[in-house]
Amino acid sequence: MNKKIKTEAVDHLFEAILTLKNSDECYSFFEDVCTVNELLSLSQRYEVAKMLREGKTYLEIADKTGASTATISRVNRSLNYGSDGYDMVFARLNPEEKK
Repeated sequence: MNKKIKTEAVDHLFEAILTLKNSDECYSFFEDVCTVNELLSLSQRYEVAKMLREGKTYLEIADKTGASTATISRVNRSLNYGSDGYDMVFARLNPEEKK
């Protein structure tokens, strides 16, 4: 875990997120918390991570998501050297698939 983000305020935010029960609640909460561009950026990074794990090329990912190669590279670095957060979520969403 990155010690720089571990703060009481971030703890409170995560506790709030963990109370959300469905997609509608997520939409309501995140529309209030994030700007449209912030939310679209987060969702784009998640899509990039999924496509990288599927073995797609940077060009395919950029064409499909509109992400820059810098964003794709950052996400790829997180997948390879990060805290395994993406892979934890992917495994929970698709338990039959292995990394």
